Amino acid sequence: MLERFPTIEAMLLARQPLAPVYCVHPAIYRRSTQQFLHGFPGRVLYAVKANNDPAVLQELLDAGVCHFDCASLSEVELIRGLSTDATCYFMTPVRLPGDARDAYQKFACRHFMIDHQSGLSPLLDEIEAADCVIFARMAVHHASALEDLSSKFGAPPADTPDLLAAIASSGAEAALAFNVGSGVRDPAGYQHALTVAADVLERTTISVRLLDIGGGFPLSYPDFGVPPLSEYFAAIKHDTGKLPLADNFELLAEPGRALAAPGMSTVTRVLLRKDNRLYINDGMYGGFWELRFDGHKRYAVNAFRDGACLQG
Repeated sequence: MLERFPTIEAMLLARQPLAPVYCVHPAIYRRSTQQFLHGFPGRVLYAVKANNDPAVLQELLDAGVCHFDCASLSEVELIRGLSTDATCYFMTPVRLPGDARDAYQKFACRHFMIDHQSGLSPLLDEIEAADCVIFARMAVHHASALEDLSSKFGAPPADTPDLLAAIASSGAEAALAFNVGSGVRDPAGYQHALTVAADVLERTTISVRLLDIGGGFPLSYPDFGVPPLSEYFAAIKHDTGKLPLADNFELLAEPGRALAAPGMSTVTRVLLRKDNRLYINDGMYGGFWELRFDGHKRYAVNAFRDGACLQG
């Protein structure tokens, strides 16, 4: 159950929780989300898989997010349950049979994705191509990304022009997409991907209006510094301007962590202290699961005792 408190201190005094508590901070969500929306030079799609808690999704909606990257029909349903005005993009190349049909007919999805010729015909069986956009996802990776996603999804760049042509021949609008990876630590990762995209666009006669550059936008942590997002946006805007896209082209991005993380925190209880080691009521299979992977190893921490924040 969602309860509201003016501060963390007030929550601690009122509830004295024994179990971990997730806290949503609306003012922080509004500020960080609007900074991203105003800074990115294009259309922003929140990647629902990053955090699908309805409270978080509602804060993002309230902050101005109106486009959502959905990786499953259940995510489409979730967004539609919160907002009938939001636009859902079914941006996974692999779907369960019938899911594209339901997304199209029941939830007005008009944006889909494939990464192989074999995925086109099953998709066309479930949608009306003439009023849909189908993205051809291209595989691309850069060493600055903590996780390579191209081994799972994405057509080789050499095959992507033919994939775009097949989409266009179906009657759908052909669009191009890629994902540099998760946790891209340097704007050069996006610049590299845009260079690959430029080569693909030069080798196709299809006029591409929509280019989706995926997610991967990182955040800084105590032991994990990255450039500010403004440097990513500037590099992306500069290099996109060089691409042979349609005159009315539009850039899309699918941030997850960059939108989901700033406005949420976890409150845990210290159960035992052994010298400099603390044992808490959460761990690597709970709220701290991502610390098992490459990247940051620490979170910013505040300590509280008897409802008051400790200093020093």
